[in-house]
Amino acid sequence: MKQLIVQFQQALAALDRVKANALFSEALATRTPIQAVEQLVVPALEQIGAAWHSGDIAMSQVYMSGRFCESLVDGVLPPSDPDRKHQPRSAIVVLSDYHDLGKRIVYSVMRASGFELFDYGRLDVDQLIEKTISDHIRILMISVLILPSALKVKQVCRGLKQSGSDVKVVVGGAPFLFDAQLWQEVGADAMGNSASEAVAIVKRLMGAMQ
Repeated sequence: MKQLIVQFQQALAALDRVKANALFSEALATRTPIQAVEQLVVPALEQIGAAWHSGDIAMSQVYMSGRFCESLVDGVLPPSDPDRKHQPRSAIVVLSDYHDLGKRIVYSVMRASGFELFDYGRLDVDQLIEKTISDHIRILMISVLILPSALKVKQVCRGLKQSGSDVKVVVGGAPFLFDAQLWQEVGADAMGNSASEAVAIVKRLMGAMQ
């Protein structure tokens, strides 16, 4: 399986859809769809994320890899598939910023890893609090690019707490990479350095909710 993961990761990095599709089909021949996702797609995307973090590949490769895997997974795990059930209601959003590439990458990688979540697009503080509460969200992922937006997370966390919501807030983006303590200062429950870390964090939070 390790060799298959390496080959799949290399095909993704090279944006070779034909080879990646063939390797995914090979995994499906001996595994259930959810096993193929968890044992092949997720590890390969984690390697893609690590390669970007070390500067070995471009962000565009990360994004396209996530989008392609998302379409592969949607083909074998539609939203109604039982293997996608029993997940806490989750959402992802860009808070105040106008740059959403980071959010789009995380969204694609999450869905490619078998998760369903709402894409809230871009919202301001009050809109986000209202929508999170009305949709009964349990895990909220917030992406920001600039420090002023990152600081607004504190208002979101405070507003949600005052409403009695028990939502877990996960943050990511440049300001939190530059200041390792910032996520705690704004009241978030966790911070992810990459899209692959976001998957691991959500899995951990899910485990704590069970």
